[in-house]
Amino acid sequence: MDKLITYTNDKRITAQELAVLFEASGIHRPIKNLPRLQKMLDNSDILWTAWEDDTLVGIARALTDFSYACYLSDLAITKDHQRQGIGHKLIEMLYSQIGPDVSLALLAAPSALEYYPKVNFESINNAFLRRRRPF
Repeated sequence: MDKLITYTNDKRITAQELAVLFEASGIHRPIKNLPRLQKMLDNSDILWTAWEDDTLVGIARALTDFSYACYLSDLAITKDHQRQGIGHKLIEMLYSQIGPDVSLALLAAPSALEYYPKVNFESINNAFLRRRRPF
């Protein structure tokens, strides 16, 4: 039986937990520099996490003004939990928090270029954009 994944934006995580997640996901981040990871966490505007029991299995970390633009700086899911819809769910939770008037942009790793169009991002050369509703 599949284990239940829970999602939250009100649980704080440590730099060590983030490093373990990044390493388990295969995402290229400064996992040996815990002070830098802590600064990344401290200065994030949005942090959605996915948990299997007490284990962190996914994260969506973003910077935003909550009015016009949002940058999805990290979307990482452990390799064991990829292709189960966790990343898509994290993006949708984040997007519902910022709302349709805020554009959601990201820079994708080459290995992820085919993923983002599947979760409603528009390809714009080497970046992706979820357009805000017209005003």
